Amino acid sequence: MQRLLRTYCLTTMLCALCATGTLDAAPQLPLHKAPKTVEEEEPVSVSLVTFYPGSEPHNIWGHSEIRVQQGPIDLYFNYGLFDFQTPAFMWRFMLGKTDYICAPVPRAYATVGMEERRMVEQELNLPQDRAIAVRDFLWNNAQPENRTYRYKFLSDNCSTRPRDIIEMAAGEGLQYPVMTDTTVTYRDILAHYSRNYAWERFGIDLVLGWDIDTVIDQRATMFIPMLLMDAVADATITTDSVTMPLVKATTVPIDKSTEGNVRPPTPWYLSPLTVALLVLALTLLVTGRDMRRRNVSKWFDSILFTTGGLAGCLLFFLICFSTHEATSPNINIAWLNPLLLLLAVLPWFKKTRTAARWLHALNALVVALLMLAWPWQPQVGNIAFFPLMATLVTRSLTNVWLLGQTTRGPTRK
Repeated sequence: MQRLLRTYCLTTMLCALCATGTLDAAPQLPLHKAPKTVEEEEPVSVSLVTFYPGSEPHNIWGHSEIRVQQGPIDLYFNYGLFDFQTPAFMWRFMLGKTDYICAPVPRAYATVGMEERRMVEQELNLPQDRAIAVRDFLWNNAQPENRTYRYKFLSDNCSTRPRDIIEMAAGEGLQYPVMTDTTVTYRDILAHYSRNYAWERFGIDLVLGWDIDTVIDQRATMFIPMLLMDAVADATITTDSVTMPLVKATTVPIDKSTEGNVRPPTPWYLSPLTVALLVLALTLLVTGRDMRRRNVSKWFDSILFTTGGLAGCLLFFLICFSTHEATSPNINIAWLNPLLLLLAVLPWFKKTRTAARWLHALNALVVALLMLAWPWQPQVGNIAFFPLMATLVTRSLTNVWLLGQTTRGPTRK
């Protein structure tokens, strides 16, 4: 999806994340007709256009558009555009109030920036009256007063909008092929397309909760353009009791790799798991030194728990205030939460060390129980989470032990 996750990737790098003209509007009653630059008897052709994944994190999901041709008119309707210059763009994005727009792109500009990405066009086998309805609906949807819609990563994006328009045009006669994998989840699909992007996958696993771990039906999988393309390729349409393939013809204007133009996999030594294991190893070294010295390395804990607390603040915000899909509920809030910021500060002051011990004990208990119970809770975790959780448990137990000795003071004979 063109620019589908540019802003989402900014969020996943930090931790890691309504249309005015709706798809339910009746195409028979458009507010605007397509421009009358051709005779009405000119045939209208409607095609689903799919661009395979690109090489950047924001386009690893691919992109879908709908092409409408009639005589000299040749437009690609793109639902994947947004304006970074919108006031308070990042704040609105964090709140889940990201607005995308529908825009008709002339043929001459349709492939700009897409030259290295495979492009597939599937001309749809629609009766003329339905093709004209799609044309008028899209033209209506692209008008300034109608073109803005509230983007939803899983359910309302540049792939689901073309899907809904195709279903609207085909009507009840549309039949998708039988889904072969009946156990797939959103997270499975996201993991597949982010398999070469370990840090993006880490961020997705961090900020998206267990709602994306439920089994989904075939229609829901079409939030990914390539899966929409595959479903359309084998779908049928029944018109006047005659059943025929939904796709009349398939062309490949840009014949590149079917894997997309993706980057090589993240090297193992730069992966989140390697970094997490290094953090755990450093933690064990610092802890061993602390135990020998019988003194807590408060500077180390301040860095560790401040980092975890800030990540927890982001999760807390997404869970409690954001309208983004699938950010709540999220079990990760149990081991990354704003209370970790207190553990970064309290041990520095003698009067608060007793409170710090109790909070550390609570943190160690909660995180340890979570690690033990993880296989029986509904959310799938990233493998890099577990060394990080072990790190938090190790440092909390160290603080419970050593702060306790400091609080009691020296023993007199």
